[in-house]
Amino acid sequence: MKKIGLLSDTHNYWDERYETYFAECDEIWHAGDIGSLELANRFEALKPFRAVHGNIDDHYIRYTYPQQLRFTLEDVDVLMTHIGGYPGKYDPSVRSLLYADPPKLFVCGHSHILRVMYDKKLQMLCMNPGAAGKYGIHQVRTLLRFVLDAGDIRDLEVIELGKNN
Repeated sequence: MKKIGLLSDTHNYWDERYETYFAECDEIWHAGDIGSLELANRFEALKPFRAVHGNIDDHYIRYTYPQQLRFTLEDVDVLMTHIGGYPGKYDPSVRSLLYADPPKLFVCGHSHILRVMYDKKLQMLCMNPGAAGKYGIHQVRTLLRFVLDAGDIRDLEVIELGKNN
């Protein structure tokens, strides 16, 4: 069993509450637009950290973190990318991969819109944690926590960090 903390679109913003909300997590995942290598290093110092780069990330982050990351944890096949879309509106950059070999869990960011949806056609759970930073169109800063356990994805929590102002 692994407890995961998931966020995206921090845009180089650090909230001290990340430490509190991720304290009980086994890993932290970041779905892109980290903002700086210094911020990524702060997450790395907290917990094991998996991340992908986003469209605003510089060459240092792009060198360190891939555009797409596929891995298996607790018997859950995971695909993470920054620009991914959602059921019925997947981004062309991942659409063919998703249809050819769908993971059990698809994680993306970019839209700044918190969205968790199940794609019945692909039998895949899609998660976008919204945006945890202060830059962008979102009204409320959010992150997610959930558990992976022997092939199951459960105990999803939505955490609101406050208004984006």
